[in-house]
Amino acid sequence: MASLPSVAVSGTLKLESEVRKYHPSSLAPDKSPSISYQRSYTTTQLDRTLDPKCLDFREALSILEEGTRIKSAFYVPLLQECIAKNSVSETQIIHTHIIKTGTHEDLFLMTFLVNAYAKCEAMEDARRIFDKLPRRNVVTWTALMTGYVQNSQPELAIQVFKELLEAGAYPTNYTLGAVLSACSSLYSIEFGRQIHAYIIKYQIESDTSMGNALCSLYSKCRNLESSIKVFRRIPEKNVISWTTAISACGDNGKAWMGLRLFTEMLSEDAGPNEFTLTSVLSLCCIMQALGVGEQVHSWSIKLGYELNILIKNSIMYLYLKGGRIDEARKLFHGMETVSLVTWNAMIAGHAQMIDLAEDVLLAHRSGTEALNIFLKLNRSSMKPDLFTFSSILTVCSSLVALQQGEQIHAQTIKTGYLSDVVVGTALVDMYNKCGSIERASKAFVEMPTRTMISWTSMITGFAQHGRWQQALQLFEDMILAGVRPNKITFVGVFSACSHAGMVDEALSYFKMMNEYRIKPVMDHFACLIDMFVRLGQLEEAFNFIKKMDFEPNEFIWSTLIAGCRSHGNLELGFYAADRLLELKPKDSETCVLLLNMYLLAGRWKDVSRVRKLMRDEKLGRLNEWSWISIRDKVYSFRPDDKMQSQRVQMYELLENLLDKAKSKGYVAQRSLELADEEDKEMIFSSTIHHSEKLAIAFGLLNIPNAAPVRVIKSISMCRDCHSFVKFISVLTGREIIVRDSKRLHKFSKGQCSCGDFGSLL
Repeated sequence: MASLPSVAVSGTLKLESEVRKYHPSSLAPDKSPSISYQRSYTTTQLDRTLDPKCLDFREALSILEEGTRIKSAFYVPLLQECIAKNSVSETQIIHTHIIKTGTHEDLFLMTFLVNAYAKCEAMEDARRIFDKLPRRNVVTWTALMTGYVQNSQPELAIQVFKELLEAGAYPTNYTLGAVLSACSSLYSIEFGRQIHAYIIKYQIESDTSMGNALCSLYSKCRNLESSIKVFRRIPEKNVISWTTAISACGDNGKAWMGLRLFTEMLSEDAGPNEFTLTSVLSLCCIMQALGVGEQVHSWSIKLGYELNILIKNSIMYLYLKGGRIDEARKLFHGMETVSLVTWNAMIAGHAQMIDLAEDVLLAHRSGTEALNIFLKLNRSSMKPDLFTFSSILTVCSSLVALQQGEQIHAQTIKTGYLSDVVVGTALVDMYNKCGSIERASKAFVEMPTRTMISWTSMITGFAQHGRWQQALQLFEDMILAGVRPNKITFVGVFSACSHAGMVDEALSYFKMMNEYRIKPVMDHFACLIDMFVRLGQLEEAFNFIKKMDFEPNEFIWSTLIAGCRSHGNLELGFYAADRLLELKPKDSETCVLLLNMYLLAGRWKDVSRVRKLMRDEKLGRLNEWSWISIRDKVYSFRPDDKMQSQRVQMYELLENLLDKAKSKGYVAQRSLELADEEDKEMIFSSTIHHSEKLAIAFGLLNIPNAAPVRVIKSISMCRDCHSFVKFISVLTGREIIVRDSKRLHKFSKGQCSCGDFGSLL
């Protein structure tokens, strides 16, 4: 970069002597009740009679004639109006008049014109004026730089800064602030450090605005240590300083540190503002610190921010994430004016609760409530925006609510938000998770622009639906398009390789991660181990586990256990079972899986050990539920459910399908149970009335012929259910999608998208 000039920079921006500053109130002290349009007006008469604030925009322009000399101050309020209206065309009209009247020689006015074009998002015009200026000052340079930053062209802002240095101009604090903002946008910590060195060299680091800008830069570049260090060096911290540092902690995964800083801020009697309180509430959301959040709520009332919409939204969102639904609703209904942000917070909050809910039933209720809130929003005077659509599409994904998702898709087309990359990506994800890979692919192809997340979502979707060729081809297309993959992208790639049994290709992609400096995480190993297990290569899978730099999770051990049960390697399976029990000793599904495994092998000591654990931890039978959504209504089922109004028809249909399936070669598999807790006698229980089978039967009875049946299950499908549903898909000619706690199963014509891995369970 060009060397920085060896001069100290003053703390405030000062205009050079030749740059004049005008105030609109000084333009026309004498106001005439009427304006004549005769050509005999002189410059003096114009000065006395014309006040641009009182004129219609075009009336003000119509009095100007070619060759008429007027003061440049006349144009300032007109340009301000152009900025307010974001009108490039009207700015160009004024620009033309400036040239015709010869006022373009005024440096202040031309600098203001550069600023006006920049604010109207016409940076090419701004740059064109700048390049033609016979002379420039630091204000002109800074105006152009700031324009590039504000118009999301930070790399050009940095280029202009380098040109400023090469021209021998001296940057001010405002100039340095602009270039630091550009560095933040580009996450360019190296260039930012050079600016920081310059600031230290000329002893202006103590300036509060400089410290705040540096603190923000290091935070965005994920260097929290430097961010806090800069913050500590600010001698006179203002509320912006504290807020920036507190937000930096949250943005860099140190929410507890941010709360500690807030406590320190209060102890130093530094009064927080609404932005500080909003940031602190965000930290409380991250940490689920409801107690602290309630205190901040009290603080906001004490400081007079009770009606502040940002704070009320943040408090409401905190209560939602903490499961305090009643308090959140009370806040929502108590608002005199409800903004779109408030609606979005309610929808996003319920969407978050789906992931945080203790069980699937509560998650489903949260999702349904989110859909109801979205419906109320549509009936209000407000219209949803891209944040609304992205949140509600996420809800549809979680609920496998395809019908609602299709309606929202139509609404995004009608409102024009479909072209937004965030909404488009959410739509692709929704169709993928609802089992409609064709529509997901169509939505992806129709996206005008795609991000890495868009590509990754589609690759993962293809892999989950067993379309490994398309997944891997799309990954290659992504690389050719110059889009850099992340760790989640490779999870989708490995999942595709697992479905196809492509060991060599998977290991090649595993090495490719080094090229992108991506360190393998648990999910990568889980996919590769899944691949070895599918192929029956259990020793290779176990060797891969031993090579991991961290302890395997429950998914890896469960996968290995399933493979060992299927391929008869019981000793390795028992070892994996012990490891799984150490990880999840209080999980009903884990205990039942191991209990069945020990029962089959007749390992009665282990059976007693697991049963004792279940008694001690008060673990009962599996909390098995299944759901199906039909015409905006959700129906839930338990095993052997007798509460449904159509139970007779459901059971008759299942028995009928069972008889037909047996004639096609289906052999029922029963689950093992103990006859008595103290007895060693085993009995077999029927799986014919498992919850997902009841939900599927209900769907077959109530969903139009040929339409797919979509079901959610709270735990993994058992081996028998997986086998039986394959036969149902043949007998009924229906696509049946079941999303359980482990994976997506799309049954069609007797095949499952999981590659029949469900048969190992």
